[in-house]
Amino acid sequence: MTAFDSLKEKLKSRSDKWLITGAAGFIGSNLVEFLLRSGQQVVGMDNFATGHRHNLDQVKELVGDDNWKNFQFMEGDLRSYEDCLKAAAGVDRVLHQGALGSVPRSIEDPLSSHDANVSGMIQMLQAAKEQGATRFVYASSSSVYGDSPKLPKVEPDIGECISPYAATKLVDEIYAGVFSRCYGMETVGLRYFNVFGPRQDPNGAYAAVIPKWIASMLDGEEVFINGDGETSRDFCHILNVIQANLLSATQPMAKGAKAVYNVAVGDRTTLNQLYELIQTSLKSQEGCESVAAAKPVYREFRNGDVRHSLADISAARTGIGFCPTHDVLQGMEETIAWYVADYKRRKASA
Repeated sequence: MTAFDSLKEKLKSRSDKWLITGAAGFIGSNLVEFLLRSGQQVVGMDNFATGHRHNLDQVKELVGDDNWKNFQFMEGDLRSYEDCLKAAAGVDRVLHQGALGSVPRSIEDPLSSHDANVSGMIQMLQAAKEQGATRFVYASSSSVYGDSPKLPKVEPDIGECISPYAATKLVDEIYAGVFSRCYGMETVGLRYFNVFGPRQDPNGAYAAVIPKWIASMLDGEEVFINGDGETSRDFCHILNVIQANLLSATQPMAKGAKAVYNVAVGDRTTLNQLYELIQTSLKSQEGCESVAAAKPVYREFRNGDVRHSLADISAARTGIGFCPTHDVLQGMEETIAWYVADYKRRKASA
């Protein structure tokens, strides 16, 4: 039995109170769903800057009325200390997912990224400390490895940040360490590599590559690849991310301890390979056999992008018992099935 299997059994017999910031977002809403299915009490906070109400509506439908009664939602802003204090009241564990993501967005508007990601982080840290939360788990990013060419990426070895977004996440890690040392808080940072899965928003200028490509292929639109397509990423399915969050929030730690872990699968896929994988997976879906026949359109490399990314996940395996269940192939099959079903549902209701 893995550490996560053991934890799932334990959750059935106890009910903690969890705070999830960014609860209406992609990762946040999936965490809400999993915890409610596990019989936990959950407080969700979001200001809907990037999250969506329909994500929470879907969670409500999936978990059922009885589990939904254990969810309390608060529309609030991380930059408001009053909102953070209110959200953290009586909470045992915090899963801090709220942020403004996207490297390009941060390059265009570094002030907003800093406001949400740094000021918002320290306000929630302070609120969690004041309200007596026992563990603070927060979303960091693989972008903190910056210009370091070393592969695979190992937690102690980082380079120079090459985007404002990366800088905000590195500062978050520094603040978490300070709160551990100064105030005895238990903090765990999770350096997400390229996360994908159901409910990831395919729309907007800053949409992640996988949902954006899936949506474009389903709609018969062009798919753009930045650069030559040989840029590679360690793509990580959402269920692996859920596992890392819950283990980080519950595994024993010494008072005042801090940790930072890579969250990935330890394998890399080029953008060209990803395109072929999505094409193949889509064509296997009923009614989608003729989609995605077009070739991708290549354009210039994007400013701030890292060329290659691959995680060493041995620290997470040792530290929290992290054991990924979904590689990119299995994760993509489940993700494609969800997007196709959602696409057909929206077409039928149009």
